[in-house]
Amino acid sequence: MASAFSHDDFAKALAQHDYRAEKGQTVRGKVSQHASDGAYVDFGGKSPGFLPLNEVGLNAAPDLATELPLGSEGDFLVISEQNAEGQVLLSQRQLQVQQAWEQIVEAEESKKILQMLVTGVNRGGVTGEVGGLRGFIPRSHLMEKDNMDGLVGQIVEGHVLEVNQENNKLVLTQRQLLKASALSQIAKGVIREGKVVKLQPYGVFVDLNGVTGLLHITQISGARIGDLNTVFEYGQKIQVYVLDIDDFKGRISLSTRILETYPGELIEKFAEMMEDAPNRLELVQSKLSKAEGEE
Repeated sequence: MASAFSHDDFAKALAQHDYRAEKGQTVRGKVSQHASDGAYVDFGGKSPGFLPLNEVGLNAAPDLATELPLGSEGDFLVISEQNAEGQVLLSQRQLQVQQAWEQIVEAEESKKILQMLVTGVNRGGVTGEVGGLRGFIPRSHLMEKDNMDGLVGQIVEGHVLEVNQENNKLVLTQRQLLKASALSQIAKGVIREGKVVKLQPYGVFVDLNGVTGLLHITQISGARIGDLNTVFEYGQKIQVYVLDIDDFKGRISLSTRILETYPGELIEKFAEMMEDAPNRLELVQSKLSKAEGEE
């Protein structure tokens, strides 16, 4: 006859099958009880895990009844070793923070546009919240850099400029959006005013209100120019004709040569030519038609 299964035997058997959660482990559990300072979660352990209020989620002042209703299930991160009663501390916030950083890294790799709720302003730029994380956009990378105070409370978009989870650093930029916006306002075959931002042996880079085009040395004048520095200087305003736009590569080709009434006019009468350039679209069209006819 088999011996009786005593209470002690039952307790030992239960202990052998008791689930022990380790620190750093993610467990699945059900909210069983609310308390003034947190919630208790059943996840199959010897004792329910305890979720402190400050670990409930990304919200600074969580409402347990709304965010963690009794009976609701979810994933939780074990953030302590078991105590004498077998209880562990749990966190939903740290799990969500980790997931938020993973989403940021993914957004950086895919060049995805992120949204940031602007909550503050300092001398360097604006700060805000991006999916529960603290983000920052430098003033030089803002589209509305002259009215930063007006951005507080607003949602702005941007791409990831720098991300470093160890240093809790997330920096966004709106320069790509600014460039796309400026590019959409420029069309092939128009005359636009720009500003010289860089001189190279092969040509001049011209800023067209947020997007840069290249005035290649072969497109500057019908006469030879030995040194570009004798004609152009940094910050100088000039009129240019938009020859071509490569949307795929984001390149803009410019020309002043096509605006000349004779080869070398740009060199001999720079100021006069620039002043009259906006009126020379008909001249340009005539030159292009003639060139097409000769092909």
